[in-house]
Amino acid sequence: MRPVTPRGFRDVLPYEAAEREVLSAAMSQAISAWGYGPVETPVVEEYTTLEAGMGSSLEGTAFRLFDSDGRLLALRPEMTVPIARLVATRLVQEPGAQRLRYAAQVYREHASLRGQARQFTQVGVELVGTGGPAADAEVVAVLVSALRAAGLADFKVAIGTVAVLRALLTASQMPDPWQCKVLDAAHQRNLVEIDRLTAGDDLPPELARAISGVPRLRGDAAIDDCRALADACGCADVLEGFDETLDLIAAAGVAEFVSVDFGVVRSFDYYTGMVLEVDAPGLGVAVGGGGRYDGVLKALGSDAPAAGFAIGLERLRIALSEQDVNVTVPALDAVLGGDDAAEILRSAARLRAAGWCTRLDTVADGAGLVSEAARLGATEALVARDGEIVRLDRAGEPAGVLAYPLPAPTAREGGEVR
Repeated sequence: MRPVTPRGFRDVLPYEAAEREVLSAAMSQAISAWGYGPVETPVVEEYTTLEAGMGSSLEGTAFRLFDSDGRLLALRPEMTVPIARLVATRLVQEPGAQRLRYAAQVYREHASLRGQARQFTQVGVELVGTGGPAADAEVVAVLVSALRAAGLADFKVAIGTVAVLRALLTASQMPDPWQCKVLDAAHQRNLVEIDRLTAGDDLPPELARAISGVPRLRGDAAIDDCRALADACGCADVLEGFDETLDLIAAAGVAEFVSVDFGVVRSFDYYTGMVLEVDAPGLGVAVGGGGRYDGVLKALGSDAPAAGFAIGLERLRIALSEQDVNVTVPALDAVLGGDDAAEILRSAARLRAAGWCTRLDTVADGAGLVSEAARLGATEALVARDGEIVRLDRAGEPAGVLAYPLPAPTAREGGEVR
């Protein structure tokens, strides 16, 4: 038998894993600076919990399984509902808003012919218990901070509000199946299908124009144009607070990274207000996204406003590569060899105590150690010998002894294997 990984899953080898670890840590640190605390949730949830929070969006996306008690569970396909469940059951008595962050793997089922990943990593936040423009602006500002901390320079956070389209669909009084088809088309940005659905005589002309036109609006004039279309349909108040959100985003100093796009709807049904997506040149798919989902906590028994975002770590890494951004992983300071295992271990302990990242090697041959150090990107090739730590030059010959107390790695000459 030749073992293989299942379709849509993959192994992550050491160097890429180290890059991912660095990116996740950088974003987590930036998010922590805003006062967001880390949480972890189980990799599985009760299927009914996910269904209550995600609605029809769950269908076809969840890996389902029965446990030994006969209960239907599912691997988490995203982190919003699991954290909403955590807040509703474990933090409901805590005063004030909950600012939570996470870095976690999620799992989504896809048809075999689509060639999509079925496991990926998300870094994100959930701000639960406070709503309005200030909370929305905070979520956007934290998102920008996280992306910049990861090294991404060229990106836009496109923001809109799904409340406009939902209000227009409600005003249409069309059958629920028709409204669901329009929302599905909007999720896919299928403007041709929206035009087809709104072309019938059953829909008043002003509503047809608005439902078809709003997803096309983006840019500086989009808010005024959207307000005009909404006003004509009796939905004048649907954009209340959106201007203030943009003003607060400017006050946070991140307006240059933000653009208005009412075509952003997102693929989950639970969004109720502001929605956002992160676009980066050359990628073709969103690096991340999120928005306001004020109904999810209520569906789980604890009515509270909430908003958040998730960044796809795999997509972020590709976006960084497209922008020629190198992720700097911690360097290996030295490869340490010798012909006495006990002496190697004692010398390595002294090096690590001085701050050296040291890899052990039982090779005693100088040229072999230099070759191994070069292969691993280590700055030094060292030999433990007669109670001393001997430096090797490029040819593998002794080039001096490290004096005690050992220097810190940053204090020594370096940059290449000697």
